[in-house]
Amino acid sequence: MNNKYQNGFFLFGMAVLIIMVTQLDFIQVWDGLCHAGYWSVAVIAIWAFLYVFNTFSWYIIINAGGRTKVSFWWLYKITISGFALNYATPGGLMGGEPYRIMSLSPIIGTERASSSVILFAMTHIFSHFWFWTISIILYLVLYPVGTFMVTLLGAISIFCLLGLWFFIAGYRKGLAVRTMNVLRHIPFAKGWAKRFVTRHQQQLDTIDSQIASLHKQNTRTFVTAVLSELTCRICSAAEIYFVLRVLMPQANYADCILILAFTSLFANLLFFIPLQLGGREGGFLMSVAGLGMKASDGAFVALIIRLRELIWTGIGLLLIKAGKSGPRNSC
Repeated sequence: MNNKYQNGFFLFGMAVLIIMVTQLDFIQVWDGLCHAGYWSVAVIAIWAFLYVFNTFSWYIIINAGGRTKVSFWWLYKITISGFALNYATPGGLMGGEPYRIMSLSPIIGTERASSSVILFAMTHIFSHFWFWTISIILYLVLYPVGTFMVTLLGAISIFCLLGLWFFIAGYRKGLAVRTMNVLRHIPFAKGWAKRFVTRHQQQLDTIDSQIASLHKQNTRTFVTAVLSELTCRICSAAEIYFVLRVLMPQANYADCILILAFTSLFANLLFFIPLQLGGREGGFLMSVAGLGMKASDGAFVALIIRLRELIWTGIGLLLIKAGKSGPRNSC
């Protein structure tokens, strides 16, 4: 990647991260860390493992059209940096995707890089809709539902079904042109996106056809990538379980999945806020209240996980400047 763009991504992300850190109550953070003890270390460390699932999904998508020289562990670094930019950028996914494309393009070409990044982003979001759908079923199995919950779960179910339908249609027809048109309205990426669309309109049409072709001809790759992302969602509930174990030794993993599902749904509806500031905390408070837990428990969980997000965002941004920009050794 051109050093100018690399430095731009790095400086922008660091500026947003610094702003986010200044919003923390450091006394509250320190008290929370002391209370959580070694479990807070486990919450941070587990994401080194969880990012392997994300990298694996992207890696098999990249290699679905033929073996490439992309190293798995170099891709792991790019994956973490991409998610760090996603967290720090208003518009959610709009921060990391240009970075991923520009990092990968020198190795496999712009068209293939773009199609793999868009397909990975689609798969990542698609798995969220499946996760929320499965969580609805889990809630119905574990808890009695009244009129309010029936209404709420019904609305969420409709939302999830519409999301699943939208992405299934996108897999069949491609979303490259639509995605780039969205990027043209994002402040940090719009200049690059406008130039890219102007120069590569035909290639974007080709990318859309490649996405549709990959979905149609490589069903096994598609299913494996979705299952890997879905597994990551389910395993990531472990961080909530670790924190709740401090407060409630009787905490069970199923409740942690439900807390994560509701919180991630609420936070993603507020995708335009950098680091989903406030949205994620509100989601935790409402989700634990819905499961009969105290609001203070939700606030404590939200604090530790917010700290984890900030730490991994910082790690991801530092990785932008670490190592070579385009290794050509295979995994």
